[in-house]
This record gives sequence, C-alpha cells and structure tokens, in this order.
Amino acid sequence: MGFLSRIRRLISGQTEISGVINVYAPVSGKVVAIEKVPDPVFSEKIVGDGLAIEPKGQLIKAPIDGRIGKIFETNHAFSIESNEGLEIFVHFGIGTVELRGNGFKRLAEEGQEVKMGDPVLEFDLGYLKQHTDSLLTPVLIANMEDIQEIDKKQGQLEAGKDVIFAVKL
Repeated sequence: MGFLSRIRRLISGQTEISGVINVYAPVSGKVVAIEKVPDPVFSEKIVGDGLAIEPKGQLIKAPIDGRIGKIFETNHAFSIESNEGLEIFVHFGIGTVELRGNGFKRLAEEGQEVKMGDPVLEFDLGYLKQHTDSLLTPVLIANMEDIQEIDKKQGQLEAGKDVIFAVKL
C-alpha cells in the first residue's frame, strides 16, 4: 500500500505528508497490545504497527475519513487511506479468512469515500466466537515509513467515538 500511495502523491504534486491524524476505534472493545495477537504477521509488525481490539458489538466502522482501498473477498479485513496519505489496515480476528465470508456482511465498497464512523463491515460476534482462533482485531498503520510518532491509547473503546492512536506524519 505504501508504494502506491507515494506514487499517487507524486502524480498529484504532493511530495510529503505531514500533520497529526487521530485514528478512531473501528470496533468497540478493549485495547490489547499488538504483540499479543496470536499470529506473527501481526505480532511481529510485519504488516505495520498499531494495536488490537478485543471486539464487542456488530459493526466495524471507518477509523478515519478517507477512501476504502481494498475489502477482502471474505469481508473480514479492509484498508483505508486518508487524504493526507495515512494508510490503515483493519483485520477482524485470526483464522477468519477460512470462514469464506460467513459471519460478515459488507456495508461499503472498494473506492468509496467514507467519513470516520461510517459502517464498513457488519459481523456476527456469536458465530465468530465459535468458529475462529481469536477475535483480536488488529488495527495497523500500513505505511510506517511515513510515520514519525504513534501515541497509542489503552482501555475500553467505543467504535467511532474514541481515539485509538494519534499519528504524527
């Protein structure tokens, strides 16, 4: 994702991204350190840095204003990019890709402009509790090369209302 966003910025004449962006909880629940996610792709920050949320509720919302990049065919994960160039990746649970979309419903489309708090995906928490390895939902910054600082929050969060991290570009 980072490479393509840099090309888009160069084409548009924007050479650098700067400022501070608040990233809001895409799902309600409790913050868990990214290192505790039982998948090394996330815990070792291969995809990016961030945190995980132990989810409750039924909606995954846009964590920032921006454009939906990719929504996985199985509706368990999506990417979103802000106008400033911040790229966020939200991945519901571990082992959810094997469910082939069961337990999820798409509410937004790839390429769609969304506002922070707009619903992107709906999930059936009861079904997913029974059929996944973990419900921990990583929320990651995919373009860490553009990030100077991340201020991660702790505790209980409400989707679309509470900041999970502030990012300095």
